[in-house]
Amino acid sequence: MSKLEIKSPLPGTFYRRSSPDAAPYKQDGESVSAGDVIGLIEVMKTFHEVRADVTGSAITFVAEDNEPIMAGQVIAEVEA
Repeated sequence: MSKLEIKSPLPGTFYRRSSPDAAPYKQDGESVSAGDVIGLIEVMKTFHEVRADVTGSAITFVAEDNEPIMAGQVIAEVEA
């Protein structure tokens, strides 16, 4: 199996859930399909969905919830 990377399209703060009380969009180890929302990036009080651009059997998050990230930084890896 190979690991494919999902990278941040924008700089900002990465969130794995839509609100502090909500469940994460995806848990480590879950399967993912291209187009699935895996998190949000907050840029200047505006939220942008981060969607997987790959399909795979298991996702592993590299970026932590509520972590500042840069554009192009790896957010997660997907086994394909």
